[in-house]
Amino acid sequence: MQLTVKDVAKLFDVPERTVRGWIRREGLPAQELGGIHRFSKPQLLEWATVRKMALPAGWFADDKGGNGTPSTVCDALRRGGIVRDVAGNNKPAVLQEVVRRMPLPASVDRDLMFRMLLAREALASTAIGDGIAFPHPRNPIVLHVPEPQVTLCYLKDPVSFGAMDDVPVYALFTLVSPTPRDHLHLLSRLSFVLRREPFRESVTKRGDDSAILAALQATEADLRTGPGGPATGKEHS
Repeated sequence: MQLTVKDVAKLFDVPERTVRGWIRREGLPAQELGGIHRFSKPQLLEWATVRKMALPAGWFADDKGGNGTPSTVCDALRRGGIVRDVAGNNKPAVLQEVVRRMPLPASVDRDLMFRMLLAREALASTAIGDGIAFPHPRNPIVLHVPEPQVTLCYLKDPVSFGAMDDVPVYALFTLVSPTPRDHLHLLSRLSFVLRREPFRESVTKRGDDSAILAALQATEADLRTGPGGPATGKEHS
């Protein structure tokens, strides 16, 4: 879905001049055609997440998975699992080990997925700060997985991912989705829950699997009442 300047301004509850300022000064990804800017919702989400901007309530409208039924990060994480002590001393080595240890269907070409993750990182780092990254394929439908899944990987040693805050990454949430809509849905919800307790604390403390899943389920339940508060983007006007 392509958004206009007016759409983005409405989502974040800021003047349109603020959105144009984000394009010029904050690197907000936009395509310009005939003097009109258009925005990709996944790129907008990633840009806002890296800057720790609260997601607006409107973001979660029509919050359903690609098959028309509600899906949760908790369900996706149960499918993808939690992997610990992932080895690697640089980004490519870590991503290769992550792909090797993910519970993927036999039909998925792991080498292709690894190359897709590398290509995505070449565009821009998926690190969102505070030692966390969201590596994901740019074109999720290519992998043909039956259901969206998220794998939480704890690294044996933190590795630089080129994050804006320069903090090495210790935890990666790797997303695999059958459709772009599922992909955006999971990214949106992950961006929400990782800013809130008790889930963030459970991730930082590297609790056992059951504790992390219970904290995620409790935190994600807050989405039923909305993400809580407008974006912080007004400070950039």
